Amino acid sequence: MLIAFNKPYGVLCQFTDRSTPPRPTLAGFGLPPDVYPAGRLDHDSEGLLLLTDDGALAHRLTDPRHKQPKTYLVQVEGEPQPAQLEALRRGVELTDGPTRPAQARRVDAPPLWPRDPPVRFRKTVPDAWLEIIITEGRNRQVRRMTAAVGLPTLRLVRVAIGAHRLGELAPGAWRRLDA
Repeated sequence: MLIAFNKPYGVLCQFTDRSTPPRPTLAGFGLPPDVYPAGRLDHDSEGLLLLTDDGALAHRLTDPRHKQPKTYLVQVEGEPQPAQLEALRRGVELTDGPTRPAQARRVDAPPLWPRDPPVRFRKTVPDAWLEIIITEGRNRQVRRMTAAVGLPTLRLVRVAIGAHRLGELAPGAWRRLDA
């Protein structure tokens, strides 16, 4: 079984949380039993999370050797310059080593659902949207990449993993996919 889930902002990619007070987890969304996340999204990131009950499928979806492209819409602070986009395309140096080259381009603001809480707005600081496609999945990688080129991330929404797309799935909703 393969499930596409639109993970809302502030939800942990696990089914339990032992912190006090407890934070929202996947347990609150009526997902089928015995599925688990194939990969992760940080609690402050949104969008497509795949869940499965098939360990081999989870491995194919998440192992960097399979180079599954992951597509993100990223709202950044600042006005992206050609050199910054080119740096993302070449790969940037992070504290844990260089990233693989990414696809990166500026896009119009996408028609996304409102985020709760909203992204901070400052009249004196412009923001822009990028589409970034990576083929690895390090901890907070896209956020660290945009920060490394001087474009801090304000909002991060994963819209695709390989051929699997988020589509019109509302935050907190899920659907079964063909594996």
